[in-house]
Amino acid sequence: MSVDTPALVLGAGANGLGVARSLARARVPVWLLDSDVQRPEMHTRAAQPLKIRAAHGETLVEDLVRLGTTQFSGVRPVLLLTREESVKTVSHHRDRLSALYRFSLPPRGVVDTLLHKQGFQRRAEQLGSPIPPLVHVRTPADLSALEGLHYPVVIKPGERDADYGRRFKKAYRVESAAEGVELIRRILPVMADVVVQEWIEGPDSNIYFCLQYLDRQSRVVGSFTGRKIRSWPPQVGGTASCTAAPEVHADLSAMTTRFFQAAGVIGMASMEYKRDTRSGEFRMVEPTVGRTDYQEEVATLNGVNLPYAAWCSELDLPFPAAVATKRPVVWRVRSEDVQSAAAQGQRLMQGHPRGGHVADALCRWRDPMPCLVRSLQHAWRALHRRTLKLMPGPPAARSKP
Repeated sequence: MSVDTPALVLGAGANGLGVARSLARARVPVWLLDSDVQRPEMHTRAAQPLKIRAAHGETLVEDLVRLGTTQFSGVRPVLLLTREESVKTVSHHRDRLSALYRFSLPPRGVVDTLLHKQGFQRRAEQLGSPIPPLVHVRTPADLSALEGLHYPVVIKPGERDADYGRRFKKAYRVESAAEGVELIRRILPVMADVVVQEWIEGPDSNIYFCLQYLDRQSRVVGSFTGRKIRSWPPQVGGTASCTAAPEVHADLSAMTTRFFQAAGVIGMASMEYKRDTRSGEFRMVEPTVGRTDYQEEVATLNGVNLPYAAWCSELDLPFPAAVATKRPVVWRVRSEDVQSAAAQGQRLMQGHPRGGHVADALCRWRDPMPCLVRSLQHAWRALHRRTLKLMPGPPAARSKP
């Protein structure tokens, strides 16, 4: 064991960049792995870039074994995952990889159960957790069950699926059983695994989350509670901006800990909640297990560095006590936050905590290259499109090299 043991962050994007920056804050040497080294996040000064062929599947396992037996031979780095597909792969091949890397995942059965929305639903109901009713649809014969739900509802895939993601939105809000049936009939030929859950009333700002790291004995090493300010698309999309929510931390952290410990969760985990405007009660929405959350860095920016907690735990080192920040920090993906605010007729600063300041997910003065690379890529694409328009001939011919 060495305090110089590196961390390997698998998957760039806003998530991986935030994790790399969090670890670099604590002076942990970081490698950022992705199949696309041209991604702007791969140019961060917080990590060394490392190309892999794939972020999931047997190809990922082969690349990790190769790296673990060559470049990182005898080092056994800490492995941090940022994508659900990577979690599934590493979980299924944990025996092969655990000798080469340090990582903590719940038992395979727990991972498989909680990564599927119906599996999570059943476990939450067994544990008496606050969760709205849900119907699981696999065939047209299951559609009659939609009549028993109260509307509106949200419709989404049972688990992440690439084909679904290319053709449909992350989630849909529908107002009637007839509307739901029509939508699901279009989805089923692409993905025969759909969940329909009663809608929890409230704006994006009623969505809260508790990010945690639990050690191998399922003890909480670090815990942070935040809230969304806006989502993109509004109501049904991912986080566009968020901040700390200390006013509800005690309640949501305790509720999250009870669920994860009872469910047998270890390692990186988080739970999303929504406060129902009708009752004022918090309802569970979905968990994340085995990987960092999309907005993981908001915890670091507000004093709770959970990627560092994971690194310390894997090396059996003490994790320093959280230090409250003097001013609350808002983490945001600027382009998505601007779109969300415009779509809802909101001012960009609406919902921000008093006295807070903003940290952009990509652009930072102390780490400017990701933002600069993205700007150059956007400028190049715009120039390329303009050049194509000015060239003679049909569009298909102009686009050929």
